[in-house]
Amino acid sequence: MASNYDVVIVGGGIAGLSLASALAGKCSVALVEAEQTLAYHTSSRSARQLIPSYGPAVVQELTVRTLELIAERDAGLDIPVLAPRPFMMVGDEADLSAEASGHMHRISHDEALALCPVLRPESFTHAGLDTGSFACNAPVLLEDHRRRAEAAGADIITGARVHSAQRIGSAWQLGAGTEGLGAAVVVNAAGAWADELAVLSGVEKLGLQPYRRTAAVVDVDRPLTPGTPMVAEAAHRWYFRAEGGQVLISPAETVPSGPEDAKPRPGDIEALVARLNSLTTLGIRSVDRAWTGLRTEAADGVPVVGFDAEAPGFFWLAGQGGYGFQTSSAIAELAAAAILDASGSSPVSRTPAELAATRWSVRR
Repeated sequence: MASNYDVVIVGGGIAGLSLASALAGKCSVALVEAEQTLAYHTSSRSARQLIPSYGPAVVQELTVRTLELIAERDAGLDIPVLAPRPFMMVGDEADLSAEASGHMHRISHDEALALCPVLRPESFTHAGLDTGSFACNAPVLLEDHRRRAEAAGADIITGARVHSAQRIGSAWQLGAGTEGLGAAVVVNAAGAWADELAVLSGVEKLGLQPYRRTAAVVDVDRPLTPGTPMVAEAAHRWYFRAEGGQVLISPAETVPSGPEDAKPRPGDIEALVARLNSLTTLGIRSVDRAWTGLRTEAADGVPVVGFDAEAPGFFWLAGQGGYGFQTSSAIAELAAAAILDASGSSPVSRTPAELAATRWSVRR
């Protein structure tokens, strides 16, 4: 016999956990995750930086709201999620102009070198600084969402890959691992597998595309001093930031991939080490560990949030494009409001016109 809920969330990354935390206590919620552990894929492989100047305008707006919501939570946590860490972008005038936003102000070449002395002066000509950027303690935030969700009555089930999903009458029936679940609303927070879940559910897929993004933690001869900004090239070929006494580096690649447990490709990190050793005086001498995550995007780069226009009770929470931690709390707030009615007690649907007006949703 199936266990019945108001909402079943498929996917235990930052998107799904944020929504479970926002909904729990207001309706009955279950979250199912295919892996044995939560946040196994992209959410455990993030850059752990919330940057208001980074991404499309909608993402920047969502980031500002997410920072507000997390700051409110931090007041009740023993270990805070947020810690100030500026974000600096460097490059030539054309690239920087294309990437800079209202959250970033221009700084001089000398000011940039003072903030990050390991940069070689000839490696860039222009720079911008976002002083409203924060380091994000991702494990603390994920655990806080899980704890709050379960404390408010949500069921979180791991090792339960969805293998069947169909709409029967006014409810969805799902098979996930050995579990049977019924729900008025199914939330597709499956990340790189979001389109696959749609097809399994008999819902038209949106053409969401996963992209690879590799990172590594390296040992260096010249560690970054406390307060050094995270530094990224405006042309999107690398970024680096302090990681304790080590340095986190990334080639910032955007290479299409299928949904998979992504791994670094031979030569990618080695090429990045050579490049950064030519552009900086970090003196990277060894790679401690490396990983690859998948950032999944819609064609226009805008997160996909809202009820499907054609499949009743099927709610998209996908396509966050690598901005998951930046946008998660704000999107969960928006999604919870869309799922709950005015009394906050039962799910409701919305018309395609209402969804289009939100600007957050994309429906091909």
